[in-house]
Amino acid sequence: MRDRIGKSLTPLTDFASLGLSAPILKALAREGYTTPTPIQAKAIPSVMLGRDLLGIAQTGTGKTAAFALPILHRLALDKKPAPRKGARCVVLAPTRELASQIAESFRTYGAGLGMTVAVIFGGAKYGPQIKALATGVDILVATPGRLIDHMGERTADLSSTEILVLDEADQMLDLGFLQPIKRIVSSMSKKRQNLFFSATMPTEIGKLAADLLVDPVKVEVAPSATTVERIDQQLLFIEAPRKRALLVELFEDPKMTRALVFTRTKRGADRVAKYLEAAQISAAAIHGDKSQSQRERALASFKAGKVRALIATDIAARGIDVDSVSHVIQYELPQVPESYVHRIGRTARAGAGGIAISFCADDERGLLKDIQKTTRQTIPTFDRRNDRQLAVLTANAPSIPAAEQALPQAKDHGPRPQNRGGNNNRRGRPGGGGGQRHGGEGGGQRHGGDKPQGQNRDHNRSGVTTVATRWDPMKA
Repeated sequence: MRDRIGKSLTPLTDFASLGLSAPILKALAREGYTTPTPIQAKAIPSVMLGRDLLGIAQTGTGKTAAFALPILHRLALDKKPAPRKGARCVVLAPTRELASQIAESFRTYGAGLGMTVAVIFGGAKYGPQIKALATGVDILVATPGRLIDHMGERTADLSSTEILVLDEADQMLDLGFLQPIKRIVSSMSKKRQNLFFSATMPTEIGKLAADLLVDPVKVEVAPSATTVERIDQQLLFIEAPRKRALLVELFEDPKMTRALVFTRTKRGADRVAKYLEAAQISAAAIHGDKSQSQRERALASFKAGKVRALIATDIAARGIDVDSVSHVIQYELPQVPESYVHRIGRTARAGAGGIAISFCADDERGLLKDIQKTTRQTIPTFDRRNDRQLAVLTANAPSIPAAEQALPQAKDHGPRPQNRGGNNNRRGRPGGGGGQRHGGEGGGQRHGGDKPQGQNRDHNRSGVTTVATRWDPMKA
């Protein structure tokens, strides 16, 4: 799905007045886009002038077009052969899905420019990627781990790169990509334009941006770690064993047409998907242990409305941009507070509204406190504990295969926030050359970057601000 571009917002200007070339304007008109979003209106002129840029923006704000459109314009004005084994522009993204969608955006907006676009990530065959790089491309979109692999194999040479984009920088550092990013940057010419985008700006991200950017223009369209106003947020206190029954109850509401359900672990995502299927609710799971074809099929089914529930881990969900997600359900609260903002931002896209419902068990109250502190919000809460209806639903729960029920849980504690200053080398050096192949995501891991790492967090149950009342399902 292409990046969102505003259609119904009060016009700040139009794309033509930004000075974009005629072929790009034709592509935008063909897609029905006339009005830039705030980040596009603010960023495009500066990027067209060749300035470095620091963009602070949440998902769904149109940031992909904010860099894709002016990059296409700049490259088209100065046409030249792409460097052999390299690219004139390199875009780094944390996940396969996001990389694919960014590449699709470049192809769509640059359809009349004759630009070559390639995307490389882990989980895909090396042969076609090597072939695409051999003669060089105008725009290369890549996950850091797989790009490092190609550099180690000498099938990628970035010394002539003119423009570097880091998208979702905070997520890449969470995945342990700091050292791979530094190695990639060190292989490039210092005479280049740098564009840096992040939804949040913690200290580590600020340091990386300071090292990378030269006299940058700063564009911020929403305060760090705040949430979209159009989203109706609700939090339900519930016993952990009754979460699945509550989830099934929520799907009895016909207004829940397309829901993205978040779990902390890959195994948990599979369990929830199987439970929903057993309850006659169409569902699919998407996470790093799924093959690329499985992930693509699950996402396509969700986009087409063939499944109502897509169960995802945080990392697999990066880059998912689906129209009309009516609900985001946080089956488990995230370990990293900023992830709460990323999760609920999957609904209320392109001017629409949305509902975000979060479950909170007793042992998650420390996580809730961290989320409220980070977002500076008190989430309206409802108490579903000791609910007789849920007790009955739990007792009459649909059966799932015994082998699935017997899956071990002791080692499945959820992804641990990475030490952003480290190199995450427990499974090999992220930047290891010499042909060491890492799969392209997750700091050198083969499984797409969200392999559970264990959790050693102290859950402080005190100090959580709540507005507890009885939950009304009609308001969900």
